Amino acid sequence: MRALVCQSRADMASKSTKAGGCFLSICILGGFAVGLAIRDPMKGVLIGTGVGVLLALLLWLIDRKREN
Repeated sequence: MRALVCQSRADMASKSTKAGGCFLSICILGGFAVGLAIRDPMKGVLIGTGVGVLLALLLWLIDRKREN
C-alpha cells in the first residue's frame, strides 16, 4: 500500500500543472480597488471573486484537456 502512495506522489510531481489561485487573488484585490473607485467595495469584491473563479476554472479546464 505504501509503495502505491509513493508512486502516485511521484506521478503528481512529474506533471506540470498550472495554478489558478493567483487569478482569484488578483481579481479579488482588483475588484476591491474598482469597488472603492465606485464607492461600493463589497460589490467590487464580489465581482472580482466571480471573475477570478471563472478564470481559475478556465485555466483548470485547459490544463485538464492538455493533460489528456
